[in-house]
Amino acid sequence: MKNFLIKTGINAIALWVAALVVSGINLAEDQAAWTSKVVTVVLVALLFGLVNAILGPIARFLSFPARVITLGLFTFVVNAFLLQVTEWISKPLGLSFTIDKFFWNAVMAAVVITVVSWALSIVLPDGDDER
Repeated sequence: MKNFLIKTGINAIALWVAALVVSGINLAEDQAAWTSKVVTVVLVALLFGLVNAILGPIARFLSFPARVITLGLFTFVVNAFLLQVTEWISKPLGLSFTIDKFFWNAVMAAVVITVVSWALSIVLPDGDDER
């Protein structure tokens, strides 16, 4: 459970940073109170984690030849697709999360999310170590 909460927190911070850095990503911009913004970011992070857990392995398996040919760079396109699916699901749920353009905005956000998640996972313990 601790590992799940840490990964959700890392996803939430990474999504928030991507929304700040990439101009076409809008996350919780229509909420006035900071508490509603935090709740929206955490709910979108949970949704992104769920989409990543369900569709991620399928997308990664189907994109394996493209990832081999591009030496792994196609992974950012796969992650952008998963981010786009998260946006599609978040609209009916009433979550304030939009992506303006798939290729430039979603791919750049996927790069930012990957880098921030990687950096935070190095700094924060994942809770799996039993010492």
